[in-house]
Amino acid sequence: MGTLGLLCLTVRPDAGARRGPSVCMNRLPHRTLWAWERPEDLTGIDPSTTAVAWLDQTIQLGRDATSQPRRQPLSYPTGMAKIAVVRIEALAGFSAEGNRNAELERQAVQLLLDSARRPAIAALQIDFDATRSQRGFYSDLISDLRRQMPKDLPLSITALASWCSYDDWIGNLPVDEAVPMFFRMEPDRRLAPADLPQFQIREPLCLGSVGISTREAWPDGLIGKRIYVFADRGWQRDLALLDKREKP
Repeated sequence: MGTLGLLCLTVRPDAGARRGPSVCMNRLPHRTLWAWERPEDLTGIDPSTTAVAWLDQTIQLGRDATSQPRRQPLSYPTGMAKIAVVRIEALAGFSAEGNRNAELERQAVQLLLDSARRPAIAALQIDFDATRSQRGFYSDLISDLRRQMPKDLPLSITALASWCSYDDWIGNLPVDEAVPMFFRMEPDRRLAPADLPQFQIREPLCLGSVGISTREAWPDGLIGKRIYVFADRGWQRDLALLDKREKP
């Protein structure tokens, strides 16, 4: 294990202690491209400046936890930092209450561990828009996953912008970062104060990174943050648009 791995073990987050983003995420480049469920070819990307976060599987929560693995091909250059992303979706019949929750959580954790054990990944990221009634289930799932996954592997989650501003509930989660999502957030925008164009980030876990898209407005204050970018129309169509937007 390298020096950074030992450092990650030393400062690995534990539940109950409020903190900002972990230094474990500093191994990643400043820019990460999300590669969702479509064919993507990123072989022309410079791996010294850009990482890839690819959708590895989608876990659906119903009576049981089931997995839909990635179906579309993905190409990337040798040496690119890779983040395995797991999307969690609650089906119509899922309830965060009841006697089956412990077994359902166990099933979901085992599926997440499959992604966490992919060879040569730099981090694991979970994407779950948990409702208020699902937060207890999600918190328990993250805590159990953290205890069982490789101890030097960073754990990231995506976060609704509201979770990072006025809706204070993620601060004690044992994760290395929470990525505030500043796109496709129309319901949250309706709850924001009328005089603010976007939310003010207050949660320390959310201060080190931000999630944006290629075809929506970008928030201010991106300098110094890790930027995760979603391609609305796929990277074959949106990479040139991203490069144009990033030029001064």
